[in-house]
Amino acid sequence: MKLSSRGRGCCVAGSRERGPPPRSPFVHQLRLGPLQKAKIAFMTLTLFPIRLFFAAFMMLLAWPFAFIASMGSDEQELEKPLSWWRKIVDVLLKAIMRMMWLAGGFHWINVKGRRALPAEAAILTVAPHSSYFDAIPVTMTFASIVMKAESKDIPVWGTLIKYIRPVFVSRSDQDSRRKTVEEIKRRAQSDGKWPQIMIFPEGTCTNRSCLITFKPGAFIPGVPVQPVVLRYPNKLDTITWTWQGPGALEILWLTLCQFHNSVEIEFLPVYIPSEEERRNPVLYANNVRRVMAELKPETLEDDLEKYATSAMKMKEEKVDLKEFSAYLEFPVSHTLESMFALFDENEDGVIDVREFVIALSVVCKPSKTLETIQLAFQLYQSENGTITQDDLAHILKTAMGVSQINVTHLFRAVDEEEKGKITYDDFYRFAELHPHFAEDYLYPDQMGAEHGLETSSRSAPNGICTDFSPENAEDKNKPLQKKLN
Repeated sequence: MKLSSRGRGCCVAGSRERGPPPRSPFVHQLRLGPLQKAKIAFMTLTLFPIRLFFAAFMMLLAWPFAFIASMGSDEQELEKPLSWWRKIVDVLLKAIMRMMWLAGGFHWINVKGRRALPAEAAILTVAPHSSYFDAIPVTMTFASIVMKAESKDIPVWGTLIKYIRPVFVSRSDQDSRRKTVEEIKRRAQSDGKWPQIMIFPEGTCTNRSCLITFKPGAFIPGVPVQPVVLRYPNKLDTITWTWQGPGALEILWLTLCQFHNSVEIEFLPVYIPSEEERRNPVLYANNVRRVMAELKPETLEDDLEKYATSAMKMKEEKVDLKEFSAYLEFPVSHTLESMFALFDENEDGVIDVREFVIALSVVCKPSKTLETIQLAFQLYQSENGTITQDDLAHILKTAMGVSQINVTHLFRAVDEEEKGKITYDDFYRFAELHPHFAEDYLYPDQMGAEHGLETSSRSAPNGICTDFSPENAEDKNKPLQKKLN
């Protein structure tokens, strides 16, 4: 059995993978066309030095205010409400920081939702974390952050950091991790006396293609948190700073060479943990992560409906790259070529757009698997509303993100009258009567370790990042029906 890396996120242990690997969340490739290179060259000679000067000037201007306000601050004073003069300094510093970002091309910052009060949510969990530009919400809120102790010694920047009363982590102290968690817990449980703590639970920068595992530190206190989603909806992504890709200085240069840089900050409703989540920080972290991962742009579902309607008309017709470009109304680019390759399993230069629509539905409605399967039935069904066993295999392969799946036992169980075809109503009734059907009919043959299959930790080809969270044995064997809602 051959499972290539262009399959559905699984590989045979010890097999040789073919083709380009799936996109890693830690890789950022920035390709510039001739026009973009010319634009950057022009901006480098004109706007870049001006922006760099004003951004540096604003940071220097903020330093004396932060220095004076930080002098003589002890812990007891920090837990008291700000005095009138510190409130003035706070407003001034926020205004100066906003001017610094304005100088960097962030002309306006789109803020959605309402920031919770410290008494409502002591911790703000921000994701995805993709760049040092993620400091924008920090300077807007002046929430405390977790920082390396060495950061306070950086000239100018260190003074600004100390002003927001961060939780410092020391590399030289072997017990620093435990002390940091205890300090976060102490502040979070102070009933709003301390400023809110802003934590990036991923712990490292990614390319925002997915949310990687949340570290449990922010969730150990067991207090309500407010999830905050960061987006940079720019045509050219000069923001992302990952392990493999443009360096810090190159990112700064390219970003300052863009005429305008967009950023969106969305404050989601406060997440109040259950008793089980309070006792299990890993479960709490995973559930908050899933809530944030399910949040999609509103226009995406509109696009899904449009693409689904077109795919229904095309039926089994396959398209090449140029036709796929016309179907999406999107010019051919490296991104589009990569997306096309993910669905071109046979490497014959054509794909079935129905698979793309199913994958898009999973992205739009990750917690509504049944709606995705219903849409898939509509895409594959014949004029009398039925699908075959092969159709069901295609549907479940794409919806579940696996390379191969044997649906013979499941199809025969649903097809009680042995017609060789089933309807969506047949499938729905069967799912209601057999809530563990995935475990009983699919997992034993396809997901067991005895068959040498391993779940890849890379992105699935439908664009959804594989769940990197540590799961216990019980979670791994959860039946699909538990997701059908």
